[in-house]
Order: sequence, then structure tokens, then C-alpha cells
Amino acid sequence: MAGASSICPTLVYRDAKAAIRLLTEAFGFSQVAVYEGEEGSVVHAELAYGNGIVMLGSKGTGGVFAQAMEGAGPCGVYVVVDDVDAHHRRAAEYGAEILMEPTDQDYGSRDYMARDAEGNIWSFGTYAPQV
Repeated sequence: MAGASSICPTLVYRDAKAAIRLLTEAFGFSQVAVYEGEEGSVVHAELAYGNGIVMLGSKGTGGVFAQAMEGAGPCGVYVVVDDVDAHHRRAAEYGAEILMEPTDQDYGSRDYMARDAEGNIWSFGTYAPQV
């Protein structure tokens, strides 16, 4: 398990391909894997940032997970970044919806917050939780 992320947020999107574009082009994730169904839906995708990974796919692809997530609403994901201001600039230049500009927090972190096209909240900051 060395090098593997032990917790992987998993999201479903009506337009998973658009979500992949936003996450890679605006937020700097790298595409690890994308598996498409015959009809072009994203059955499973993995995008990495640092030593973390997020998995995502298209809504309505069938299976137990897709059924369980069918009515799922937005979620929040926090990503640790080294340079919040540079990361924010990239996202803003892409046109990401910024909910909170880079802000110094009382607990020592510098964070900003954005929303993706399907309502999920992405927070980026310098606070790095330790296990």
C-alpha cells in the first residue's frame, strides 16, 4: 500500500467528461485512468493531485454503486496545495466559480473555495491533516 492513498473521495456527475476537464485544466489534477462505456459515459476515472486521488464517473451507469449514488447531492472535497494563490489564479483564469478568494484562516491555513458545474464544493488550502 506504499504510495497509495487510503481514502479516495468518489463522485458521480451528469457530465463526467466536463468534470474531468475542470479538474485537470482548472485545478491541476492529472488524469491517471479513464474508462468509458460503449455509449461514451465515464464508467470509472481516477485523477491524482499530490499523493491523493479522486475517483469519479457518470451518473446512471448501472451497478450497485451507481444505484446507491443515484440521488446523491453535492459533496465537499478538500485538497492540500503548496501555493494557494497560484492555484487560485489558475482556477479563476479557467473560469471556475470561486466562492471564497484566498483567505488566511485562524488555524494557520490559507484557503480558497470553488464550486464545480454540478454543485460540488472544492476547497484548496495549505492545511495538511496528519494521521
